Amino acid sequence: MTDFSSLSPQALRACIRRGEFRGNTSGFAAGHVQCNLVILPEAWATDFLRFCQANPRPCPLLATSPAPGDPSLPALGEDIDLRSDLPAYRQFRNGHLAGEQGDISDLWQDDFMAFALGCSFSFEEALVAAGLEVRNISEGVNVPMYRTNIACRSAGPFAGNMVVSMRPFVAADAIRAIQVCTRFPAVHGAPVHFGDPARIGISDLDRPDFGGAVTLRSGEVPVFWACGVTPQVALERAAPPIAITHSPGCMLVTDKRNAELAVL
Repeated sequence: MTDFSSLSPQALRACIRRGEFRGNTSGFAAGHVQCNLVILPEAWATDFLRFCQANPRPCPLLATSPAPGDPSLPALGEDIDLRSDLPAYRQFRNGHLAGEQGDISDLWQDDFMAFALGCSFSFEEALVAAGLEVRNISEGVNVPMYRTNIACRSAGPFAGNMVVSMRPFVAADAIRAIQVCTRFPAVHGAPVHFGDPARIGISDLDRPDFGGAVTLRSGEVPVFWACGVTPQVALERAAPPIAITHSPGCMLVTDKRNAELAVL
């Protein structure tokens, strides 16, 4: 049986392309950047690019397609094929989730443009390296993600509220987490909120909108980061005829190293 956790990014993508791996990519290809993905027809791409530029915390743009219809992303790795190299994709039609599948070759269009966005998995590695427990990793679940009342800046038809991910820490560790993540603006950067979830429109931490719930222990506070699922909310509102994203937790694993994203 293949030990997927020990594979290089290239080898892991090859397994995904063959349909041998369909799970959450957190913790795999250690040291390498993982990306959220949004794919849109070219006619919608300019406004979405403007949306990312206006909202860099939830939508930190790392790379775009070199040309319409090109499924590669040479800026992030050799032999990347966006049609098959993610464990699971979501398909949206006119703003509604229309299905989830492991390969989108049959959906690919000659006018598609792809956007690769920074992912929290990169700063989670830095948190662990700093000696902090990341609860979703220690409990083996996808990070909990919540819709909020924090409005994003609109761009054309793209608008909506921010989605955040949550990790609990005691106060001293929360401060350390903020210090660590500030060094990674290309992958969401410092948290956008900590403490009372009701202040950002979250009513129940045990019922995340995406991902799985984690344990909040006595003396801990929830810490919230801008999340790359935010574009899915914007896609629901903009309602393009077709859009494709990663399924939450099922990222594009790239050849780029997390250390390249850190700022001094």
